[in-house]
Amino acid sequence: MTLVQAIILGIFQGVAEFLPISSSGHLVVLQQFFGIKEGNLFFTEMLHFGTLISIVIVYFNDIIKIIVEFFNMLRISIKNKKFKINNGYQKLGLLIIMGSIPTAIIGLLFEDFFEKLYSSSLLPIGIAFLVTGTLLWVANNNPYENKNVKNMSFLDSIIIGIFQGIAIIPGISRSGSTIVAGLFRGLDRSLATEFSFLLALPATFGAGLLGIIQVVKTGNEVAFTTPLLMGVILSAIVGVLSIKILIKVLKKDKLYYFSYYLWIVGLITIISSFF
Repeated sequence: MTLVQAIILGIFQGVAEFLPISSSGHLVVLQQFFGIKEGNLFFTEMLHFGTLISIVIVYFNDIIKIIVEFFNMLRISIKNKKFKINNGYQKLGLLIIMGSIPTAIIGLLFEDFFEKLYSSSLLPIGIAFLVTGTLLWVANNNPYENKNVKNMSFLDSIIIGIFQGIAIIPGISRSGSTIVAGLFRGLDRSLATEFSFLLALPATFGAGLLGIIQVVKTGNEVAFTTPLLMGVILSAIVGVLSIKILIKVLKKDKLYYFSYYLWIVGLITIISSFF
């Protein structure tokens, strides 16, 4: 992989990971366009690790409060021998854990299947783009409630986690599917967006860790090259900008803009799969 290719893939990762247009789908299409045949899945996972840094930067204060309050809750519960949630940050921590469970189960059970999709025909990816676009369109035009963290249930987090697990399929947007699931469950747009990004932290970290372990086992030292590092850095920088853009788009109720883009890209990908 050349430095120019890594730069392009890193920028696309930072844009597509948080804007609801599927980073994995775009990376597969670009990798096939560039003729990159080796290390696709690992390179994708490492770029996801770069965007994990983006989430930490944007939501740093909330992440610290969630961690501190979660351990405070455990400490008090052990001391008093009674489990009790005392504030929204403690509940948010539990919701993230509950939502991460179905994502992990889906990822582990269907790991081989998902990996094959990264080297298969572009046809299923094109179809997945169309599905993501349709979900965004329906969610944007669907009446929504205004659940806050206090009113959010553990069932809500599990369902959102299932959507995140399904989004491992290239072409299905992780951010798009989890935000859509949150809106369908009645979360207000701000909470749906924040929970989507916070829920990505355990999944992204786990995927990156597994990718590193895989490289160590295979002795593939070539994976840690300058182009890869450049791609990761760019994905982190561009990711921060993308998160802020998506927050503004959601506030203006313009989520359907991405539907038009995905429908066009999906059709082009499907047509190109026959040539």
